[in-house]
Amino acid sequence: MTKRQQRMAAIGALVVGLGLAATLGFTAIRKNMMYFYTPSDVAAQAPSADATIRLGGLVVAGSVRRGEGLRVAFTVADCESEVPVHYEGILPDLFREGQGIVATGRVGTDGVFTAQEVLAKHDEEYMPPELAEKLTDENGKHSCAEFKRVVQS
Repeated sequence: MTKRQQRMAAIGALVVGLGLAATLGFTAIRKNMMYFYTPSDVAAQAPSADATIRLGGLVVAGSVRRGEGLRVAFTVADCESEVPVHYEGILPDLFREGQGIVATGRVGTDGVFTAQEVLAKHDEEYMPPELAEKLTDENGKHSCAEFKRVVQS
């Protein structure tokens, strides 16, 4: 082989190697990517049954039902739509009706979200931007008073 042919072979091998590395990297990123959905997003177009997503919203008052062991069923809403959620595990200390949560899991073909993890927000002011936009009125205040926890004095 001449020097020119050796250089061309080396450049070809480099291009093939970079293409393979990019393909493997993008595949790994795509498999590990989780999208954030609100109940309205799920109602409008449910993600595929094999897609792991994050579902965020407020726990509807009166919807928490405890089952055997660590099984819990509740409903998450965003003022427009509701999604039933099933979870088996220990809930966070801050979990309660009217509280904002983000749950990781999958939507079944029956429309029930099966959560693998449930996180409760710890700050009254913070919530994901997509959810905050759905829950605020024209004055910038939360418009879903029926989902908020009522504090008795």
